[in-house]
Amino acid sequence: MSLLDVSHISYRNEESFVLKEISFTQQPLQNIGLAGATGSGKTTLLKIIAGLIEPTIGAVLFKEERIKGPNEKLLPGHPSIAYLSQYFELRNHYRVQEILDMAKKVADKEAGIIYEVCRIEHLLKRWTHQLSGGEKQRIALARLLVTLPELLLLDEPYSNLDPLHKNILKNVVLDLSEELNITCILVSHDPLDTLSWANEIIVLNEGKLVQQGSPKQVYNNPLDEYTAGLFGKYNLLTPALAKALSQHSDVAMQDIGRFLRPEEFSLTTEGEGLKATVKNVKFMGGYCELVLNTLNSDLILHSHETNITKGDDVYVVL
Repeated sequence: MSLLDVSHISYRNEESFVLKEISFTQQPLQNIGLAGATGSGKTTLLKIIAGLIEPTIGAVLFKEERIKGPNEKLLPGHPSIAYLSQYFELRNHYRVQEILDMAKKVADKEAGIIYEVCRIEHLLKRWTHQLSGGEKQRIALARLLVTLPELLLLDEPYSNLDPLHKNILKNVVLDLSEELNITCILVSHDPLDTLSWANEIIVLNEGKLVQQGSPKQVYNNPLDEYTAGLFGKYNLLTPALAKALSQHSDVAMQDIGRFLRPEEFSLTTEGEGLKATVKNVKFMGGYCELVLNTLNSDLILHSHETNITKGDDVYVVL
């Protein structure tokens, strides 16, 4: 039995449809990442699943029970589904422990495990107005977790966080399924945040589901330029370039995808690959980003070689 069944969901506001015929299922402990450009419908879909918005068409079932929205229920949603908005608030002039105790439905021992997973044990005696943005985010998450949800909906949890607190929270989210057996759906303004975490990625574009698959499938085999661009830089190969690369590689032309990531190319010795001229070199820290020109096309390639300069001739293989 699926944990969640989103069936033919469409949502129309006063002007147009924000979501159009969205359907998917989620199994217990399967983490789903929702990816898409701003305005693609990610947050609206998450709010419909939470019961905060009524769909225009379709239904959401949680463990085969239909989720009821605010038009049908005074407290909409399902008690086993928790939603963390990017615009969460914590009451001022309370200690963290008091905020958590108000929501707590677990014994102290289980609560202690949650606080440890959320990395907040050292914050329990602090006042809420003394917390940083990243600390407040983890407290808000812990406040939901102590209510024992089975499904957690995270809407842009990393927004407005500095790199340090973002990495801490990413590790917390990574631990939720393994340590607490909680299933999650996560929306991030940076789809790359979902690659190392999700079991399944759903891509939305203008309210439509345009691709669904594992992180590797979506990243390595995007169906269109929109999806390719969401997950970083890519190369759109012309037929002539694909043919030339296949002649210098062990990959048949029909097996070369239309979209190739910069890390899918390698440099080789003279005469063993496709000749290209370096147009630009950017030092990116752990690698150099090269822009190469060959067969009247530009290629973006990532290389660990640091002695390459603009104007050099190099040889490329897959």
